Amino acid sequence: MLVLAQISDLHLDGDARATERAERVMERLRALPRPVDALLVTGDIADHGEEAEYKEAARVLFTDAPWPVLTCPGNHDRRTPFRTALLGEPAASASEEPVNSAHRVGGVEVLLLDSSVPGHDHGLLDETTYAWLEDRLDGLDGETPVLLAFHHHPVPVHHPRLDTAWPLREPHRLRALVERRPEIAGLIIGHAHTPAATTFAGRPLIVGPGVVSTLRLPWEGEGLVDLDAPAGFTLHVLDDERRLTSHFRVV
Repeated sequence: MLVLAQISDLHLDGDARATERAERVMERLRALPRPVDALLVTGDIADHGEEAEYKEAARVLFTDAPWPVLTCPGNHDRRTPFRTALLGEPAASASEEPVNSAHRVGGVEVLLLDSSVPGHDHGLLDETTYAWLEDRLDGLDGETPVLLAFHHHPVPVHHPRLDTAWPLREPHRLRALVERRPEIAGLIIGHAHTPAATTFAGRPLIVGPGVVSTLRLPWEGEGLVDLDAPAGFTLHVLDDERRLTSHFRVV
């Protein structure tokens, strides 16, 4: 059985409010009586993609973390400072290529995909990412369970602004890949700032809550986000039957 924690949309910007909310969530996770197997951070870690924001994120996320911290970018992130200030890559080798990464955690292959499009807020998995993903899956034995994690939503979340302006574009291509890859047990995303559960290509698709704010759905009132709602995180459990169960918490 694999247990993953997920946080998303920290939007660290140098302001005390965003930092305090992120630190509060991390304190709760570090205080769990049984450590999780890994922490997923599904994008929009920095608000402006600045190096100082990623240095703050590295302090918040990695200090005294008793588990691996696995990250992918969102639309507010920028790839080069993400690589250098957060991931610690040498500046000379840092590139603007998608930040995709593979991690074996507790017998499960966790693949983090970069759905960001530099300079834009919508999402897209580009040719480089699809080639990388197909290669990683081809290198497995077909029996190892796989979880995909990325930022943008490939299905409607039923908010007109998010679904019109900022979704994952060309979701049909990802759908076709997932449908022919039975080893993919589920998909985990962020971006929408709301805890939600649905399906995609017949698999569970879980949307993690935002740390910095919570989305207001059209029937919940005016304004895009609720800044007074508590910060949230998710605990994902993948059992031996490849069943993904997700538990939402607020702090």
